[in-house]
Amino acid sequence: MRRKLFKKAILLIFSILFSLLDTLPAKAGEPFRFVVLTDIHINAKKPDAIEDLRHSVDQINASGHIDFILVTGDIADEGDRASLLEARKGLNRLKKPYYIIMGNHDQKWSESGCMDFKNIFGYERFRLNHKGYLFLGFGCGPMMRMALGHISPEDIDWLKKKLSRNGKHGEPVFLVTHIPMLPQDMDNWYDVTDAVRAYPIKAFINGHYHINRYLTYDGIPAFINIANLRRKGHQFGQYNEYDVTPDSMIVYTHPVGEPRYRWGGISLTHKYYDAKPGSFNIRPDFKVNKQYPQVKEAWTIRSHAAIFSSPVVYKGKVYTADDLGRINCYSLKSGRLLWSHHTHGRIFGTPAIDKGILVAGSANNRIYGINAITGKLCWQIKTRRPVVSAVAIDKGIAYIGASDSTFRAIRVKDGRLIWKSGGINGYVETQPLVTKEKVIFGAWNNTLYALNKKDGSMSWKWVTCADKGMHFSPAAVWPVAAHGKVFIVDPERAMTAIDLQTGKQLWRTYQSKVRESIGLSEDYQRVYAKTMRDSIVCYSTETESPKELWSTNVGFGYEHATVMLEEKDGEVFSSTKNGLIFALDANTGKIYWKHKIGNTLVNTVVPLNKHEVLYTNEDGIVGKLVIQ
Repeated sequence: MRRKLFKKAILLIFSILFSLLDTLPAKAGEPFRFVVLTDIHINAKKPDAIEDLRHSVDQINASGHIDFILVTGDIADEGDRASLLEARKGLNRLKKPYYIIMGNHDQKWSESGCMDFKNIFGYERFRLNHKGYLFLGFGCGPMMRMALGHISPEDIDWLKKKLSRNGKHGEPVFLVTHIPMLPQDMDNWYDVTDAVRAYPIKAFINGHYHINRYLTYDGIPAFINIANLRRKGHQFGQYNEYDVTPDSMIVYTHPVGEPRYRWGGISLTHKYYDAKPGSFNIRPDFKVNKQYPQVKEAWTIRSHAAIFSSPVVYKGKVYTADDLGRINCYSLKSGRLLWSHHTHGRIFGTPAIDKGILVAGSANNRIYGINAITGKLCWQIKTRRPVVSAVAIDKGIAYIGASDSTFRAIRVKDGRLIWKSGGINGYVETQPLVTKEKVIFGAWNNTLYALNKKDGSMSWKWVTCADKGMHFSPAAVWPVAAHGKVFIVDPERAMTAIDLQTGKQLWRTYQSKVRESIGLSEDYQRVYAKTMRDSIVCYSTETESPKELWSTNVGFGYEHATVMLEEKDGEVFSSTKNGLIFALDANTGKIYWKHKIGNTLVNTVVPLNKHEVLYTNEDGIVGKLVIQ
């Protein structure tokens, strides 16, 4: 008995010792080298970037001193599946392991709602332990939106969890993102630096700028890496090599076919910053809220998942859809969560509700009909590709586009397919405009489509800037119509009027340099747009040539976020990429109020009346403002 107890005690002691050893950080001391490949911008239709990657891979493979490769975003120039597959084919030729994350190009124009990246490469974040060092790589948004970079709530939660497990005295850490943590590039950079500075962070590793730069984020060292794309006067591209020793990290640029050269480095023993919250960069300023004290936040809910769609209101309830694929229902009065339905696929498009059924598209290749009262599934339609489009409902029929070159009309009450229209080149993201006879929407192929509402047949097409590529498509704006005209604004920064019946362009003006944000007055007499610098403009819908009625400098600075303008009770409401919501007089443009609810993109707001406004933002916040 004593012998058995002794053996058990010995085993227990060894078990405890081994568990303690397992939790201790590996000692960082053995030298190693890794490569950073970034901004490769593969386009299946353009051979240069593919060739640059091939030559870089060949040179990396020929080196006998590289442990692994970090691929830090902007893998595909337009986020499309074909280019991502081409990139994977090129990267899979590497003889050493590589670790990859998304960049803004992989996310903004992704026809799959960013699902293809994960499906092709297997993950969206990575954790790498190597010779006593910890590398954490994660995304940086925005997804499917034109806005500043943004670290999602999900990614910040993941980062905090990994760092907490590593501990304050654990392995030294390198943080890998695409976009730099700078105020001009990342709207919530301070959330990241504040979350990590208590841990042994040695440096950030980034791309995005296409050049080499050494920076600091709140004192934390950061290395911006040169793009893999060939520079002017060079036959091939280049990449960076990092040599890590027990006391330092030295960075070299290695052009293909040429000697490498040193351009940066840091000490790995020196402490560059302290653990207290930094103040090296100016934090967001909320003093505007003191100027308009009549605006109060009635309630706010943090959902812990990014939201890219607008709220929907139905019978005293508020509905939202988020990046985790959840459809949430809240009490309009209190903000209390009533139910949640999980679609298991990202949702980017704003849902719509009719006859007690909420209709939403999901990036998991489905269109859902959900009971708006109970949250129970009523019906679903499977598509061949993801659905990232917003929904429009008219007279019991839901209209929605997808990424499978198809636009659908669906009966809301039972999910019956009324008609579908193929031949849509490019995927659909926008909320379609439904008129008496037509359904009008843009797609990411430079084209505005008008389908016959009755059967889905093509009525007309309007094309803009076909020679400039998909980035100039009228695909993100929600079209509006009045007095026989369709009004749009597009990335070419022109307000445009198109004949509703024929698709003929009536006028197009670059006077105000607007960008993808538009709205219509309740009396159909005015059309509103947001410029890229400070102002809201108002044009007449009745004239046969562009006629500006008023322009107001709201003071929101440089602006390129795609959010629509909504009029309610004689006031115009809109929002910005940096968390500002505001209201103007619809007839004069006079500013009534402004309110900053955060520092990230606010989606198209929903005014209930001139005294109540609902909003969602990219940080996963749902809220209601009350104007007293």
